[in-house]
Amino acid sequence: MDTILPPPPPVLLPISGSPVGFPVRRVYCVGRNYAAHAIEMGHDPDREPPFFFQKNPDNLLLPGEDFPYPPLSSDVHHEVELIVALRSGGADIPVAVATDHVFGYGVGIDFTRRDLQAEAKKAGKPWAAAKAFEHSAPVSEVVPAKAIGHPKNGNVWLKVNGELRQHGDLDQMIWTVPEIIAELSRLFTLAPGDIIMTGTPSGVGPVARGDVVTCGVDGVAALAVKVV
Repeated sequence: MDTILPPPPPVLLPISGSPVGFPVRRVYCVGRNYAAHAIEMGHDPDREPPFFFQKNPDNLLLPGEDFPYPPLSSDVHHEVELIVALRSGGADIPVAVATDHVFGYGVGIDFTRRDLQAEAKKAGKPWAAAKAFEHSAPVSEVVPAKAIGHPKNGNVWLKVNGELRQHGDLDQMIWTVPEIIAELSRLFTLAPGDIIMTGTPSGVGPVARGDVVTCGVDGVAALAVKVV
């Protein structure tokens, strides 16, 4: 069928060691998946059922691009996260086979307009304006699982202008990657091209124009972004 408007171009993430890109379908995010971060945000760190929100594929900021500080906010926070890229999907995926659906991994930043999020929380409203704004998710290249396996531990870190702000380990996640995939597939039918941002360790904080943010998951990938 012809279209009345030109269809948007696909969002393609670079793949380590490959000339082809990873096409993004959806972007799912896990909230408060590290106990220390849950505590710093004023919540109970106990293992309660995970909750999810979404960003849009075109919110992703590709490696090497600057992060433009967004309007309508004066309190934008960094949140470094392991990223999971799916090669296949389905509904009600068992935990035991969840990683069979993983193509690869990367690192990303869930930039958050914290002041808008606080206003939304206070009013009992959705977080979309705080989370799914333009360029709000800088991401690294995707590293295939066949090259690095399925990491269960590894240092997760973020620095602002060389100062360490966030530090944790993948083994501190309340819900593991297989469990996240299984729980998410109970709510949505997952598919090839889906991206999952798996939550952030403690130490989240503000950025300002001119800052250089570097982050990584040891053994997976690293990323550098300038705030402009």
